[in-house]
Amino acid sequence: MSGSINIYVGEHIRSIDAKCRIALPAKWRFGVDSDSVYIAIPNPVGCITVYPPKMVEKLNDKISEVSLGDEVGQKILTKLFSKADQLTCDVQGRVQINKLLMVHAGLIKDAMVVGNFATFSIWDPERYSRYLGSDSSDQHEMNKILTKLGL
Repeated sequence: MSGSINIYVGEHIRSIDAKCRIALPAKWRFGVDSDSVYIAIPNPVGCITVYPPKMVEKLNDKISEVSLGDEVGQKILTKLFSKADQLTCDVQGRVQINKLLMVHAGLIKDAMVVGNFATFSIWDPERYSRYLGSDSSDQHEMNKILTKLGL
């Protein structure tokens, strides 16, 4: 897996099965090996953000900078990662979401799997729709980001 770049784009509606599994789009699927650590983290906006191996490495570097003496930082990391989970894909391309993450994201029957280029998110479809429609200043902010990225 080293040297490869995974890119996550698009919106995909998926059913959630009785075992809390969601089928990922074929291009997003990953294997089960020690080099493929994907981590699902509760995003404060009410979804689940999934970090692929390269992003997990970057996240690890940042987390290691939070000292044990930083009580607030340690408490936030505990709150965040106590609900997080490491994901693997089964042979049918499904990931299983733990109950804490399901509750956090409000997932029951369906999920919207959304690419964020370097990561992807898992949303309740109605919550995702409300999130996208929640701010009228988005176009101005999008223009600033696009300019910053040189697009």
